[in-house]
Amino acid sequence: MAEEEVILDEARQGMAKSLESLQREIASIRTGRANPVLLEGLMIDYYGTPTPLRSLATLSAPEARLLTVQPFDPGAADAIERAILKSDLGLTAVNEGKILRVPVPELTEERRRELVKRAKKSGEEHKLGVRGSRREAIAMLKEFEKEGELSKDESRRAQTKVQDLTDEYIAKIDQAIASKEEEILRI
Repeated sequence: MAEEEVILDEARQGMAKSLESLQREIASIRTGRANPVLLEGLMIDYYGTPTPLRSLATLSAPEARLLTVQPFDPGAADAIERAILKSDLGLTAVNEGKILRVPVPELTEERRRELVKRAKKSGEEHKLGVRGSRREAIAMLKEFEKEGELSKDESRRAQTKVQDLTDEYIAKIDQAIASKEEEILRI
């Protein structure tokens, strides 16, 4: 019985990691509103070393359509500006010396559809992670059954619990994607 609980707990943790990863990933998808998370993942070439933007600057959204980036080192402003321009976010930065202002333009219908596709693709990739956790848990249960540590009935019951857990996390992923799609398509 203890093995069964350990396996279920490991499966739950693996599935929760997939869900958390998805939530972080879709938070960085632009929705037309300014959100500092949009820029957090950018890597800046800081004196030849790729460095995350959040390590080099303070990010904020003082207005609904404006992000501000305040570098800790004013010398990094040009590198930050270049990185924002090169990113696939479709944003440009206005360098005002000590601060960079990044206006967030209204999304076109075509761009909104692309972002929805990107969110759905990410959701499918993370569902694969959940299913991988299920596959590992069921394989471990079958191994314990084969070794005689679990009876056939206990193994089947545990496999049903793993499937229920999988269904729960797949539903949570679907709900997160549906919510993000609604947010992206809202004008």
